[in-house]
Amino acid sequence: MARIEWVKQRLVVWAAWRSRRDSGGQGYPTQAAFTKLVVDSSGYREAWVSSVDDTEASLTDQAVQSLRADKPHLHRTVELIYLEDTGIRRAAVALCCAESTVKARLEQIDHEVATWLRNRQQAREQAERSFTT
Repeated sequence: MARIEWVKQRLVVWAAWRSRRDSGGQGYPTQAAFTKLVVDSSGYREAWVSSVDDTEASLTDQAVQSLRADKPHLHRTVELIYLEDTGIRRAAVALCCAESTVKARLEQIDHEVATWLRNRQQAREQAERSFTT
């Protein structure tokens, strides 16, 4: 299983949105709210920029919160990595697991969030079809 790039990006935007929401929209973050610097193993750096859509971020928040009851280990992992910005190594220490486990959990999170969003979209489309017929 591999990470899903569009979900990763969506989680970055969600984390910025949550940070802004949790601080009441006040204060100054240490990093521009909508910029994330991505560095691959070759040292290549790329700035990823996105505007935040409150509706999209709210849906992502619902998807993440859906992990809380059934998959609390995934919920805690996403909080550490995205909201607390701990990084893989410190998250592994906090979770008392191997770094490879944190990476595997991030892959699981991507797939869980993607599935939740896809199921929600399908339900909305089905409701719209039944409403028009």
